[in-house]
Amino acid sequence: MCFYAVAHYKLHYVCLACRVSFKRHGGANCPRCGREMLCAGHDFAVPRRRDVRGWSVVAVVLRAGLRYEGLSGCGCGKEPEYRPRTRAQVRVRKAVAAREGAPLAEVLSRPEPGEPMMGRRSR
Repeated sequence: MCFYAVAHYKLHYVCLACRVSFKRHGGANCPRCGREMLCAGHDFAVPRRRDVRGWSVVAVVLRAGLRYEGLSGCGCGKEPEYRPRTRAQVRVRKAVAAREGAPLAEVLSRPEPGEPMMGRRSR
């Protein structure tokens, strides 16, 4: 039996206003400002607090409804899902989403923004 299947790991919760992250078992309010924190998932890599550009990318990803996940339920055999890391990657994906009429969350999770949507024929 896999060790990861029996352990309950804490999730990263993020306050975008304060640019802080805490690992918790359940949702909570930020200890600094009292606002509700957003769940960022198990595989979130926290940018430095003074990295405003990095936090702006994190804000777009989390507000689109995505989380930084990758490991399967047991923690074995699955690579982390793609998430943009720079503002340029976010800008390109927003333009593609507007052009295709696709949901932003779907386009943000694509490694290559020009790939056709699932279930659609490419022309």
